[in-house]
This record gives sequence, C-alpha cells and structure tokens, in this order.
Amino acid sequence: MSAEAQQGLTPTGTIASAVDRRRVVFATVVGTTVEWYDFFIYASAVGLVFGELFFKPAGAGVATILSFLTVGISFLFRPLGAFLAGHFGDRIGRRRVLVLTLILMGAATALIGLLPTYSAIGIGAPLILILLRVLQGISAGGEWGGAVLMAVEHAPRTKRGLFGASPQIGVPIGLLLASGVMALMALIARGDAFLAWGWRVPFLLSIVLIFIGYWVRRRVEESPVFVEIAERKEQTRMPIVQLFRRHALLVIIAALVFAGNNAVGYMTTGGYIQNYATDPKGPIALDREPVLWAVAGSAVTWLIATWVAGWLSDRIGRRTTYIIGWVAQLVGVFTLFPLVNSGSVGALFLGLAILTIGLGFTYGPQAALYSELFPASIRFSGVSISYALGAILGGAFAPTIATALVQATGSTLSVTVYLAGMTVIGLIATLLLRDRSGIPLGPEHEAEQAKSPIYGAARG
Repeated sequence: MSAEAQQGLTPTGTIASAVDRRRVVFATVVGTTVEWYDFFIYASAVGLVFGELFFKPAGAGVATILSFLTVGISFLFRPLGAFLAGHFGDRIGRRRVLVLTLILMGAATALIGLLPTYSAIGIGAPLILILLRVLQGISAGGEWGGAVLMAVEHAPRTKRGLFGASPQIGVPIGLLLASGVMALMALIARGDAFLAWGWRVPFLLSIVLIFIGYWVRRRVEESPVFVEIAERKEQTRMPIVQLFRRHALLVIIAALVFAGNNAVGYMTTGGYIQNYATDPKGPIALDREPVLWAVAGSAVTWLIATWVAGWLSDRIGRRTTYIIGWVAQLVGVFTLFPLVNSGSVGALFLGLAILTIGLGFTYGPQAALYSELFPASIRFSGVSISYALGAILGGAFAPTIATALVQATGSTLSVTVYLAGMTVIGLIATLLLRDRSGIPLGPEHEAEQAKSPIYGAARG
C-alpha cells in the first residue's frame, strides 16, 4: 500500500486529515490571490494611467483603446500557457507547474513596476510593456487549472464545490487587494505624483507576495489523483492530442460557459468601469480614490457570492447553481449602467455589488464543474484549455469592445446588450451539459469519466 493510501487518501482524492485539508485550501487561496493581484494591478493601471504614460502620442481616445488592447493581448497567450501547463501538469504533476506559474507572474509584474515610460525611452516602452503582459498571460493560462485540481482532487466527494471555491475566491481577493492598494496609493500620491511613481508601488509589492505564495505552495502535497496516476504509470504521453481527439466539442462548450461569466466580470477586473467612471472628459468624472474603493467593496460581495455558490453546488448540483447564477447575472447587467451613470459613488458600488452576486454564482462552482467533465489522465489539459479559450471568447477584449461601442453609439445601452448576449450564451452552454456532481475522479474510473456529459452526444 502506498504512503498516500496509508494516510487515508482514496482514489477519488479524499484526505482523512483535517489539517491537510485546511493546508490545501489555504495554499490554493493564497496562490491564486497572488496571481490575480498581479493580473488585476495591471488592469487597474490600464484604466487609470497607462494610456497617458505609454500610448499618449496616439491621442486620448485611441490611447485608451490601445491600453485596453494590451489587456486583451495577454489573453491570446493564455492558451499557450494552458497547453504547456496542461501537458506538464498531466505528465509531471500539478504542484510543480503551480510553483513555476507563480514565479513567472510575479517576476513580470515586478518588472512592469520598473519599466520606463514612453517619454523616457519612446516606442520601446509600450513594446516592453506588451511583452511583459504576454508573460502574465502565459502564467495566468497555466495557473488556474493547476490550482483548481489541487483543491478539487484533494476534496471529499461531497465537498468538491466548496473546496473548488477556494481558488475561485482568490480572484475577488486579488481584485480587492489590487483595488485597495491602488486606492491607498491614490490617497498617498495625489495628482501628478501618482502618474510619476505612485502607480509603480503596487507592482513592486508583488516581489513580497511571490515569496509568500512560493513558501505556501511548496508545503502542499501533490494531488492524490496524480500520485495514483504516476504510481500506475498511466500518464498520457500527449494529453492535448487525446483531449482534442476525443473531447473537442466538450472543450468548446465548457469554454462558452466561462465566456459568459468572463465578459461581464471584466467590466471591473479589466479596468473598464474604473476608466469610464474616472475619465475627466466622460459623463461622470469621479475621483480615482472613491471609485477604487467602490470596486474594492464589490470584490467583497463577489467573494461571498462565490463561496456561497461553491457550497450550494454541493447541495443542489453545479448545473442548477449555474442557472440561478445566469438569471442573477442578467439582472446585474441591466441594472449596472443605470446606477453607474447616476454619478453617485454609492450607486456605483450598488450596481457593482448586484452584478457580483451573479458573477459569484457563475464562477464559484466552475472548479468542480470543470474537474468533473474530463477524464483523470487529461484533466489538467481539459480544464486549463477550456478556461483559457473561455477567457479569450469572453474577457479578452470585453473592455476594448465596451469602449468602442460607447464611442460609436454614444450610449452604454450598447454595452448592456453585448453583456446580456454573452450571459445568454453562457446559460445555453450550461443547459447543454449534464450535471456530473460527485462522479469519481480517480484514474480507475476513467471509462466512466470519458462518457460524454453533453446532452444529445453519444455517451460510450
């Protein structure tokens, strides 16, 4: 009997020790928080200062669009990160890949904090910025899949939704920290000081967070499902090839589920609302600091909704929880801009808070849903690539699209229609999937896991 089996690990990944369970949850929360703090710091800076610092010669309107395009460009490289992480995660293990993605993200973020602006080195500044953003995209593409599998594959069968919500809440916590630190720096370094050096401090703080995340992740044991796969010597040689040969349609449907959430979420995480609400030439022209605090506050409601949704999905199923979430998200989409356009910071926060309830319910169960869709031997690849493709179809260019729509129509109604359409796409994709809550995750159940969860598809 293996050491893992003696410690109480089952083939489905259940851990007997409550201490080990808490360590896994803590590690996935901390790790994803660090990763997404780094990612969202960039999005906040894009919405607030990068247009002026790196793209100013293009003109005010074009500079804003170019800045948001750098957010989208990183998404185009997420599939590369997902392919690499999926391949090596299914070959050499989940934990090693997670440590590498953390270091890559942190290093790229810290270097952005040291980057000279356009006025100092000319065209080299935006080019280097884009390169570093690409590295962030590669890291983000590989991070999520590993984090959710570490959480879900360690979880008891009846608590996968709750355990899977732990890396999910790292996203709103990362947004909370990013917005909070930016707001604090806007308070400390007012006016031109924020443009000169204040925005750099949150990027440089990433160096400290890297060491914290690295220390925490190194203390967590490898996923028990992967340990069993390795002991059986059943690692797939080319997991990505097997994934697309057998499950290409499933990858597309799973990606569309996430796209419906991600397009709406990137109104704040992509920096669009921050830019729209603080633009001195825009219809609202609010100060940076209160807007950032409002976004930080909405991150708390997002966190709570995400956690509750993960817990609820263990009781009523992933699919039902998602359907509730899509309805709530649609309500949030239609109330967002009427509240934001009122010009009140309180109304801005209320609009974001309502929106994040739906976002939480269409994000909290995602880790468990994705993990239960794919066979053990190609699970890292399936989860990571579906997530990366969904990010491209949903959030990659959502802020750019929203900016272009408002400039073309002069109204935020066009943005509302766009976001509502993406929400409906997510709902339809969810309805196409069978609920597989509680399906065994271990490699000895590969045949059962390989049956298609898509309604109308052959299940053999």
